[in-house]
Order: sequence, then C-alpha cells, then structure tokens
Amino acid sequence: MAVDTFDTYLAEKTAYIEENLIPALEQEGVPQALYDSMKYSLMAGGKRLRPMLVLAVLEALDKPLERGVPFAVALEMIHTYSLIHDDLPAMDDDDLRRGKPTNHKVFGEATAILAGDALLTRAFSLIAESYRNRKDVSALTTVNLIAELGKRAGATGMVGGQMADIEGETKQLELKQLEFIHEHKTGDLLIAALRGGGYLAEATEKQMELLTRYGYCIGLAFQIQDDILNVEGDASQLGKAVGSDAERQKATYPGILGLAQSKERVAALITEAKAALSDAGIKHSALSPLADYVRNRTK
Repeated sequence: MAVDTFDTYLAEKTAYIEENLIPALEQEGVPQALYDSMKYSLMAGGKRLRPMLVLAVLEALDKPLERGVPFAVALEMIHTYSLIHDDLPAMDDDDLRRGKPTNHKVFGEATAILAGDALLTRAFSLIAESYRNRKDVSALTTVNLIAELGKRAGATGMVGGQMADIEGETKQLELKQLEFIHEHKTGDLLIAALRGGGYLAEATEKQMELLTRYGYCIGLAFQIQDDILNVEGDASQLGKAVGSDAERQKATYPGILGLAQSKERVAALITEAKAALSDAGIKHSALSPLADYVRNRTK
C-alpha cells in the first residue's frame, strides 16, 4: 500500500470511527456538565489508532467492519479516559492535549475525574448492550471481549503500567523496567484492539498469538517513538510541549540508550511486527503500512 493510499485509508477509517462515537456516547439521564466533559475529550481528535486496529484485523480476515464498531468505540472511550486522568495535576499535570486545553483546565479537576470514570464504565456497558442480541457474534465472543479489555486496561495492563511509570519518576531505571512500563502503559491497549478484532473475526489460535506479538512490537515502538518525539519533535505538530519528560525527570529510551539506539530499536520492532503478520498469513492488509506509520509518525 503506497504512502498516499495509506494516508487516504487512515482518513477514511478515522472519519468512519468518529461518525460512531457520539451516537455511542448518548444516554438518557447524564448530567449536562458531565456529558460535555466526556464529549470534549472524546471528540478532541487524535490518531484513533486503537479502533483502527480492530477494523484492520476484521478487514484482513474478510469479515464485515460493522461487526467491530462497538468494540472499537469502547476502546477509544477507554483510551480517552486514560488521557484525561493522565493529564491531571496529580499525574502528568499537562495543560495541553492535542493542541487544546486539557479536560481539567476546561471543566475542573472533579468533573474531569468523573468524565474519565464515566467513559470507562460506558465502554463496558456498550460492548454488552451492542453484542448481546447479535446473531453474528456469540455470547462467548462477547465475554472474551469484555475479559480481554478488562485485563489489558486494568491493574495487570495499562493501569499497572501507569503505576510503574509514576513510581519510576526521578529514578534511574534499568532498560527492563522501562520496557515493562512501555509494554503495559501503551502496548496492552493496542493488543486488546488486535485480539478483540481477532475474536470478532474468528481468528485461529495461531493467528491470535501472532496478532498479540505484532501488538507488542508496535506498542513498544509507538512508545519509544513518543519518547523520541518528546526530545526532537515539533510542538506545533505534537499538540503538546516538547521536553516535558526531561523536565519531570522521567525515564525514557533516549535517556537510557540515546537517540540513535532508540531509533534502531524502533526499526527492529517494526521489522519483527511485519514478520508476525507474514507468519499469520496476513500479507495484504493495512496492518503492515500501519506499522510503518508508527515508526515514521511526527505527532
């Protein structure tokens, strides 16, 4: 897939995902201030990478994209909740997200916390409600989706990675410790997207294993690239301040390995990710150029 073609693919899938976000957010009885806060962050833009992975797996295994929409939207809600909470003064204390004031700067800390909580819980109710009466998605698949997302987003996954990240601040971490943070803080939700797409596409056990490996590689590469951009990126493209990791004395790949070796590590991970796709028999899909996108992104 050529670069211009893949850019078109990204734009089309992002638009498709965003068309489905607000309808999934609508519920009766939600206080207006809470709804406005949830919507503000959910619709603040972004790469929509996690929901896109769900759709890409379905597409690669010749299953209808519509089957994956509820799970894809739920993933974006959980990702958004994590960003709202990450930006809070008690955590990263950021003023900007995607070029806009962070949620707590607009709505206050209490509302921002509750908006994050509401997005997290809505994600799980959305999966249950959307799939319980569908004939093309079994009850077992629905249970697997909920279990996968709970595991990858929770204390043994993304939240555990966030905790390790907080504990690692101002400390001299070893590479293994830093990889643990990256693997869970970023990688687990990407793996949830791929495995969720695999469940919905009726992937084989071997394909599930290889999709998991692909997810691990692009997740780690994504976070290393994030660290690199925090050193040498363009703040106008990133939508947030450059150099904030150094100011907070956060452990990063460039800080441990240097920029050159960090970039080499990203390249090696992308090569491994593509090999996993090939072994899974997935040779003509958006997943391969998407791996290149992770490596080459500038924001």
